[in-house]
Amino acid sequence: MNISKNIVIIPARGGSKRLPRKNLLNLNEFPLLVHSINYAKANAGIIDKIVVSTDDSEIKELAIQNGVEVIDRPSHLATDTSPTVTALKHVLENINEDFENVILLQPTNPLRPVNLLREAFQKYNAGGYDSLVSVSRNHQKLGKIIENKFVPFNYEIGQRSQDIAPLYYENGLLYITKSELILREQILGKNHFAYIVDHPFGEIDIDTQEDFLIAEMYAKLYTDDL
Repeated sequence: MNISKNIVIIPARGGSKRLPRKNLLNLNEFPLLVHSINYAKANAGIIDKIVVSTDDSEIKELAIQNGVEVIDRPSHLATDTSPTVTALKHVLENINEDFENVILLQPTNPLRPVNLLREAFQKYNAGGYDSLVSVSRNHQKLGKIIENKFVPFNYEIGQRSQDIAPLYYENGLLYITKSELILREQILGKNHFAYIVDHPFGEIDIDTQEDFLIAEMYAKLYTDDL
């Protein structure tokens, strides 16, 4: 069997408690799911196939209407506690092709800088990495509460913000992983690359109505970056 290069997998289950049916909500005229489908299509020079993994008939119909293949996800892989990697593995095990790389696009991160995938994939290939994760820098002064006292974690009291050692968080915009890692239920391998995204889109991860409203605002503010 021939091995194609790159598959985009978009996991979009139907259940969501804090923001019901969020993957179908319209943001800038398109459902969240379709934003990730369109982003994948815009990178057709990199991507060989786009697949949506879902347990939901309405999401399945929407994906098919937008011209992408759907793998039906069993209910035991679509619970609140199901790791994303199990859905990715299920797709690879149930598709009639082999792929070298899996590109994960999450529908709850619908806003991505237009050049993100192209530039990140170039870095991934050039470095011979087994995986890549997009991250953003946290600029807050963080601490812990110990015995009802605030104890600074990443700075000292009185230290200037610009002098704080940087911390980063997974922003969820993009993951690239060798298929062999996914089949071992790993998204990040030992030889991974942290791709820094210096853009407000890295702050958007839709889980609540408030997140959605912020995403609407950012989509209007940064139209040229989409």
